[in-house]
Amino acid sequence: MEKPVLSPNFTIEDIHKLREYNYYLTKDMTPQERRDYYNKRGMEVHRQIQERKLQKA
Repeated sequence: MEKPVLSPNFTIEDIHKLREYNYYLTKDMTPQERRDYYNKRGMEVHRQIQERKLQKA
């Protein structure tokens, strides 16, 4: 499955596409793999937020 192309208006259909894509990526993972996958992505987003806060200050 290819990464979904989202519309500029970010519609409900886009949310459905993202959820379907996320399910496709994680459906065959074990519970531990799934936790690691979400934790890794969450930490990356957290790092980006912290960098942006520092840039504004």
